[in-house]
Amino acid sequence: MAPPSHSASHLTNASAPNNCFTVDTPRCLLDPDEFRRQGHQIIDFMAGYYAHIEDYSVSPKVTPGFLRSRLPAAAPSQPEPDALAAALSDVRDLILPGITHWQSPRHFAHFPASSSAVGALGEALAAGLNVVPFTWTASPAATELEMVVVDWLGKALHLPETFLFVGGGGGTFLGTSCEAILCTLVAARDRKLAEVGEGRIGDLVVYCSDQTHFAFHKAAHIAGIRKANCRVVPTRREEDPFAPSPAALRAAMQADADAGRVPLFLCATVGTTATAAVDPVAELCAAAAPHGVWVHVDAAYAGAAFICPEFRHLAEGTGAADSVSSNPHKWLMANNDCCALWLKRPSALVAALGTDRDDVILRDAAADGDGDGAVDYKDWSVTLTRRFRALKVWLVLRCYGVEALRGAVRAHVRMAALLEEMVRADARFEVAAPRRFALVCFRLRSPDKLGGEKAAANELNRRLLEAVNATRRGPYMSSATVGGEYLLRCAVGSTLTEERHVREAWKVVQHHSAALLREMHGTTTPQSVTI
Repeated sequence: MAPPSHSASHLTNASAPNNCFTVDTPRCLLDPDEFRRQGHQIIDFMAGYYAHIEDYSVSPKVTPGFLRSRLPAAAPSQPEPDALAAALSDVRDLILPGITHWQSPRHFAHFPASSSAVGALGEALAAGLNVVPFTWTASPAATELEMVVVDWLGKALHLPETFLFVGGGGGTFLGTSCEAILCTLVAARDRKLAEVGEGRIGDLVVYCSDQTHFAFHKAAHIAGIRKANCRVVPTRREEDPFAPSPAALRAAMQADADAGRVPLFLCATVGTTATAAVDPVAELCAAAAPHGVWVHVDAAYAGAAFICPEFRHLAEGTGAADSVSSNPHKWLMANNDCCALWLKRPSALVAALGTDRDDVILRDAAADGDGDGAVDYKDWSVTLTRRFRALKVWLVLRCYGVEALRGAVRAHVRMAALLEEMVRADARFEVAAPRRFALVCFRLRSPDKLGGEKAAANELNRRLLEAVNATRRGPYMSSATVGGEYLLRCAVGSTLTEERHVREAWKVVQHHSAALLREMHGTTTPQSVTI
């Protein structure tokens, strides 16, 4: 696919001077003047990209191997003249047409990967400093800023004070919720094995619902939990839609305990991937408490909504849990990647993931008793080398303020509510799950001709999504299968999305639905649609 014709003048600076890199002058690898010149090129490129992002097809129309066949098979031994400008030309001509434009205002698939100018510049600032804050001594300010910012964010999200450093808990920034789940599961495993004996690892049982993200099953596998010991509590559309029953969880845990197994860990979710359903966290914690089960709350997407008072009650349910995680990169303008993890008792995490204090390289002031209150974040995650993620979150909170982030969340929720109204107003469609936050799940109703056949109705909706996503300039949506029904998911959350984009998206959905129904009844040939 050819890129927009106007892009070249916005995205490159062909007249820039030659790159100063030579074998004899390694200083040019971090030459301040060259850094300034090339930095302007990058910023100009990105500014042009965002100014014209709507001109790109949200989802690339390419086939496997399209890029490999157009790039050299090996890296150059020497750079070409003004290599960065030449590389940016290739980004414009070869790479941009082949990426999914997650920041497009017409990207409604999955969950958002929110971006902001300050978030992106914070990433650049952290990359430029390039510190490695694995211990307090390795970068004291980076460590302490992280401690400050996780408390700032926890307060902004109305988390119980027991999860904050000021309340005896604490938090850290990881890459994703997948890491948060794995780290807390390992901490829970080691704590439980210290009670029952390491030889009983095969008896440990973990619990989730049938709506829990697959990352939990992956984490359980990595942590050494037997596949047969992963209990999945079913959910139903009726009553509390797609939320697990506390009674069913209680019964499952008691059955395992009666059989000599050891209930270990429950992953509850606020804002499930498929439908953004909300588990009854407080009630699930009560069901798990008699067995000493660690409860982790995965609020990767919906945790951002806690910033609004109208969603504050959802955070209150986390008070009985052991840990909670949320991704500021999804809905709080912090750019990928960034997951905040809070724990009531960080000591359990440190006990499981901590390194040997006798290691000379990793030895820190805290080990010598000179670091009162010092934190070594290497003991809070799987990795030793870690990024300075706190810097961009600090900048986002400082430069925009909580009220601006609250306004962004509310704007997206309002646009999703508008889409929900439009879906309900069209008798051909149904809202397939209650709207939660800014996610709308809908589907085309089964025409009489299908006779209520679920498989045929699912195929109809699959074809609808395929047609919608094939539209040249969007929208781009995703799907889920819940209770055997194929749903279309429209997640409003791009920083650049406006109400007009939502209305245009619905127009495309209606057009292709009408075309599919006409085709089914053998009337007219589907027409193209322009937005």
